[in-house]
Amino acid sequence: MPGSVVTSDSLLAVDVGTVSTRAALFDVVEGCYRFIASGQAPTTSGAPLKDLSEGARQAIENLQTITGRTFLGEDRHLIVPIKDGKGVDAFAATFSAGPAVKTVVVGLLEDVSIESTQRLARTIYSRVVDTIRLNDKRKPEQQIDSIVRLRPDLILVGGGTDNGATRSVQHLLETIGLACYILPPENRPALLFAGNKNLAEEIKSSLQNLTLALSISPNLRPALETEDLQPAQNALAKLYTQIRRSQMSGVDELNSWAGNSLMPTAQAEGRIIRFLSQVYDSSKGVLGVDLGASAATIAAAFGGELTLGVYPQLGLGEGLANLLRYTNLNEILKWIPLEIPAENVRDYIYQKSIYPASLPATPEDLAIEQALARQTLSVAFNTLQKDFPRRINRAVPGLAPYFEPILACGSVISRAPTLGQSLLILLDAIQPMGITTVILDQNNLLAALGAAASRNSILPIQILESGAFLGLATVVSPYTSVRPGTPILSGSLVYQNGNESQIDIRQGALEVLPLPVGQSGRLHLKPLHHTDIGLGPDNTHAAGFPVTGTALGLVIDARGRPLHLPSEPARRHEIIKKWLWTLGG
Repeated sequence: MPGSVVTSDSLLAVDVGTVSTRAALFDVVEGCYRFIASGQAPTTSGAPLKDLSEGARQAIENLQTITGRTFLGEDRHLIVPIKDGKGVDAFAATFSAGPAVKTVVVGLLEDVSIESTQRLARTIYSRVVDTIRLNDKRKPEQQIDSIVRLRPDLILVGGGTDNGATRSVQHLLETIGLACYILPPENRPALLFAGNKNLAEEIKSSLQNLTLALSISPNLRPALETEDLQPAQNALAKLYTQIRRSQMSGVDELNSWAGNSLMPTAQAEGRIIRFLSQVYDSSKGVLGVDLGASAATIAAAFGGELTLGVYPQLGLGEGLANLLRYTNLNEILKWIPLEIPAENVRDYIYQKSIYPASLPATPEDLAIEQALARQTLSVAFNTLQKDFPRRINRAVPGLAPYFEPILACGSVISRAPTLGQSLLILLDAIQPMGITTVILDQNNLLAALGAAASRNSILPIQILESGAFLGLATVVSPYTSVRPGTPILSGSLVYQNGNESQIDIRQGALEVLPLPVGQSGRLHLKPLHHTDIGLGPDNTHAAGFPVTGTALGLVIDARGRPLHLPSEPARRHEIIKKWLWTLGG
């Protein structure tokens, strides 16, 4: 039970990002788990230290200074469990540092096993460098040549339904085995097989000694019309840690501290989003977004079914130099409310990719950085939408489904100068529909809660309910096809003290009604002109909707879906500035 009194003790969670390493302490206060404090340090996976455990130690030492408690011994090793009043009862760790894992995808049919295996690749920090399929026009020797030249870190193999044909998959595996044999032992990739289960023993005997690590998971496609990524995702997360152990110093030590349960940050975030989707409104999904230096990560779950996308090519760090392969400069420029030459934006992109830890120094830099955040997040979300379950509820095909809540983290969002800027980045990029709550993970705790969930299921629930996360706004996003200026909503917000605010909304408006943290109310809305607020055109809820106070209150985003910006630069700059002013920033 969320409110249960617990007797377990403290947990320390460390997340190693590309730029920063964070240590967060959770402990029991008056019978419930609470977030106590966090410490931060620069990540040390790169030169000159090239040991990510050193950055973890520095973050923990920072936390020691803040809390006055001791977690590291004189030898700077973690004390776990507590001994003589020092240390911590449990430790969890996640990491996303390091370049994207070079991955080769292998399968049979383009729209079956290849598609599923590529989706699997997108659940970790990977970059697909080649795809080998049954109808590949290259000769086997050319495929072998490609693997030897690319020297991938990981090969993902799918294909064949369970108890189905095996010869085609065997043919592909022979090619993979020859390529691994030719590669020097120190350059051999890890391999995950998630195809026909009848080939498992054969693969073990033939490839075990030719790979860095071999993992065999249940079939991604046990039947032609059935896809199940979850078991393979879990196996891939473990394999990812093994790959990083061979590439980066300090991974072994963190993994040892964590009881051999070190996991990718994205996997931990996906785990907590999936859990929340089983707790919240089953008619809606739960969405988590993390826009970091290493990648843009989107996790969406519907009734316990998780869709996870990790996009290193859309991170705001070293990978930013490749952004223009996935979008164009004009799509970035349209989000900037200032007159900034295109070449300045291009220069900023390349400078940021060289110095990912740099911060915006001028209003122009900040405008560019937030425009990049909008566009990368938009591209990532729209890419993941293609993988959402077909059964989910949408107002209109192609638009965002209904979510409750939306959780967001990443410094460009959580550390924006004003909360209004944080919210507008999310509203512009995701363009949510219906009624939802936007929650800001200012302390970057999502991954920590996901990592902790496997050993302590009560802790994540109580932390989420404790106020460690900031309720940013309750957002109403109606859908309608009427022209701007047409009345689309009327109603009222009735506060808990009996006061009432009238609501009259026209298409194209962005309005804010104050509802401070700690207060509550009931929202009554009457849609007009076939407007849909998540219940169907012109449908309303007779009793109204209960709403709780947030930092920005109740925000009604009637700017239209999809959002269209004026083509004229001066008009576009004016309207974006107006939106920012409306949201207080």
